Amino acid sequence: MSTVIRVIVADDEPLMRFALRTLLESQDDIVVIAEARDGTELLEQAREGRPDIVLTDLRMPGMDGIAATRRLMELPGPPAVLVLTTFDTEDGIARALTAGATGYLLKDAPPEQVMAAVRLVASGATALAPGPAARLARTAAGGGSVSRTVAAPESSRRLAGLSEQQQELLRRLGAGLSNAEIARSMHLSEGTVKAYVSRLMAVLEVDNRTQAAILAHQAGLTGMS
Repeated sequence: MSTVIRVIVADDEPLMRFALRTLLESQDDIVVIAEARDGTELLEQAREGRPDIVLTDLRMPGMDGIAATRRLMELPGPPAVLVLTTFDTEDGIARALTAGATGYLLKDAPPEQVMAAVRLVASGATALAPGPAARLARTAAGGGSVSRTVAAPESSRRLAGLSEQQQELLRRLGAGLSNAEIARSMHLSEGTVKAYVSRLMAVLEVDNRTQAAILAHQAGLTGMS
């Protein structure tokens, strides 16, 4: 990620795009490099601009935010995706996270929460609004759609096969720490942590940090050592 966080804003409402651009560009470390009216335009802008983060609505005409997120994850060096929507439903949260989003906020979130979430997601951490976070926890704990998607049949075997270091790393992912925070707490370089996280996700057969964090909670790896 560059020093300045490069953002693309995707929403079918011009007023919302304008409001988000105005809010984000009031910060010295954030720049909006493009706007998109739908998922198709978002993909085109992302291929050309290579943003650090995409801030997208879920429901847009044509290709929606879920489909666009899946396609974004297929790009080389994909951007982080933060969903900003009016829909606070378990299904919407599950579909967004399964598609690859690592942040989920509601459009009535205070401006400071939006800016903080952009920075968190761009740093590699997860950002969930309190309401969606609670729904996600209930769904995962109850074996709902997120749990079924993330936890493959042999997930217990994969977790049991983790080294002590990988378990410590998974604990920190479960706590929502960024790569930089993990590096400090484990006395490693940030580059090493990035490589370790990629390897861990491959071992666990998950697509993103949020899914790994859900597995950590399911396994009871929630305490920090």
